Amino acid sequence: MSERRARPTARGRGKSAWLRALAPATTPPPSEKLPADRSDPAAPEAEPPSIVQAALYRDGVRVAAPATLAETFRELREQRSGMAWIGLARPTEAELLSLAAEFDLHPLAVEDAMEAHQRPKLERYGETLFVVLRAARYLDAPEEVDFGELHVFVGPDFVITVRHGAAPDLSAVRSRMEASPDLLKLGPEAVLYAILDAVVDGYVPVVAGVQNDIDEIETEVFRGDPEVSRRIYELSREMVEFQRATRPLVGMLHGLMAGFSKYGTDDELQRYLRDVADHVTHTSERVDGFRQALTEILTVNATLVTQQQNAEMRALAEAGFEQNEEIKKISSWAAILFAPTLVGTIYGMNFDHMPELHWGAGYPFAIGLMAVVCTSLYVIFKRRDWL
Repeated sequence: MSERRARPTARGRGKSAWLRALAPATTPPPSEKLPADRSDPAAPEAEPPSIVQAALYRDGVRVAAPATLAETFRELREQRSGMAWIGLARPTEAELLSLAAEFDLHPLAVEDAMEAHQRPKLERYGETLFVVLRAARYLDAPEEVDFGELHVFVGPDFVITVRHGAAPDLSAVRSRMEASPDLLKLGPEAVLYAILDAVVDGYVPVVAGVQNDIDEIETEVFRGDPEVSRRIYELSREMVEFQRATRPLVGMLHGLMAGFSKYGTDDELQRYLRDVADHVTHTSERVDGFRQALTEILTVNATLVTQQQNAEMRALAEAGFEQNEEIKKISSWAAILFAPTLVGTIYGMNFDHMPELHWGAGYPFAIGLMAVVCTSLYVIFKRRDWL
């Protein structure tokens, strides 16, 4: 990638069949498009530009900052020894097709950049590298991880970034590189290193935030917080996404390092890329550890919930047993008291033809009958442990 090639003019370069099929037949080239007449009330509102920033560099120093893609193309053709760095955020199809025609980007890579939602990968199409990265940032207020997607085209004399999402902040990367002209003059590969380094460095606060969340979750688990299961599940899903973002980077960076000799990568740049590889390996291992820890925490939480449920069931059973014992006692005494009530009720009817009413021993007999029945019932209930 360090060798430079002659840039044919946009007019002389032939478009691929795929680009010709997608490009509208009546659409003028970017340099010929005119802005809508703002005095015309019927003119549609102009859409916000997706070009975040475009700049041309020579020997590590910015020499131009074109406002449009057309100006960028023209400036780059005039300065054959320069390098273009174009940053786009959610570009339109027309803008990507214009870039594809100017820089001879492969149709499959352009299609991936249009569709987004790609896995992290590194692919080489001739002299152009196509890199897909998943950036991440930790949001403190909702305590969750937000993921963004970044597509990078790296050619002999250009770098094109297509960002889908808020992360990463490439303006900081550009400022850092412009403040280090010795590094920037190494060319597009140095810019790719800076982007990789920014994405990997962006993982550091995410790892710290997740570690803090896991510590809080462990406290909530042993405190018996009923909402902790939901939080564990949500964080586990984020760790799956984080793992998908970091794990492929290890192989991607090793692939880049394997091509150092073949593509003549600068020695200093090799050291920088190895440092990034070390950091991403460490991050990937931390993420794997987080996912394993969350799995274990979920198991512990399920065990504690089961133990708590068993304890509650045991307490309910003991309460039911005690309640049954009380009911037995109440029922026993109710039966004992019911016997004299029954005898007294019978002899209190005062019918004329009840012989016991005029019997001299009737009263002692009734009292004795009550005592015998109550004593018998008491003995029976006592033997059955109801009393």
